[in-house]
Amino acid sequence: MMDPDNPVVRLCVQGMEAETRGADADARRLFVRAWETAADDYEACVAAHYVARHQSTARATLNWNAECLRRAELVADERVRGFFPSLHLNMARAHQELGDRESAREHFRLAARHLADAPPGPYGDWGRYAVAEGLRATGGVKGAYGGGACDGHDGCGGCGGCDACDGRYGRDECDGRDARLRALVVALCDRADLVSLALVLPAFVGDLGTDDDRLRLLTALGMLHAGRRLPAAEQASLGEIIASLRAREEPATV
Repeated sequence: MMDPDNPVVRLCVQGMEAETRGADADARRLFVRAWETAADDYEACVAAHYVARHQSTARATLNWNAECLRRAELVADERVRGFFPSLHLNMARAHQELGDRESAREHFRLAARHLADAPPGPYGDWGRYAVAEGLRATGGVKGAYGGGACDGHDGCGGCGGCDACDGRYGRDECDGRDARLRALVVALCDRADLVSLALVLPAFVGDLGTDDDRLRLLTALGMLHAGRRLPAAEQASLGEIIASLRAREEPATV
């Protein structure tokens, strides 16, 4: 928890209030004042985070995010422990904007490693979803089929119009996710089936490709299937999706 009486924090809060009003120029001035007021690495880290948000070029944004991360690493105590998922996420996005896919992927992976340190609740959830999206976009995550960067596995035949992505991604971009699962999520959205979406979306959107994530997704889909609340065609498709995912989980036999 940041100290609301800290002068740098106060300036940043005022800057965020200016952002809310749409007064971006005022916000930037307040964040720059916070940077100029900072008396130690912790305060400089906080200020740099907000200054980075108001840069006119991707390179300048990257430089300020790098300065923010550097200051946090110098502090290296409980005050900044929960910052690192967001700091690496910002670095990843800046590298993405500059077209540096490998650096972006590395920072998305670093952000994923620090997610457990993020405060629980909407802030932590939002960070997880953003990291998962970034990992998929940069080929840094294994999807539900276990693909990661496309490896030509069954159902993902080298991105020539396969079940995993309908050929919409290049070989290095396919995340191995079943098009039937994507189609099911879209169908739930189209008819505003909020209960089903509330069950499935956290596991689907927040899939970082770990074994725990795949189990979480399987559990959510299994619960939805057991509820038998879907139209017949979707219920049957969901059963096929679950069977495919379970087959991927089973060890190969000799």
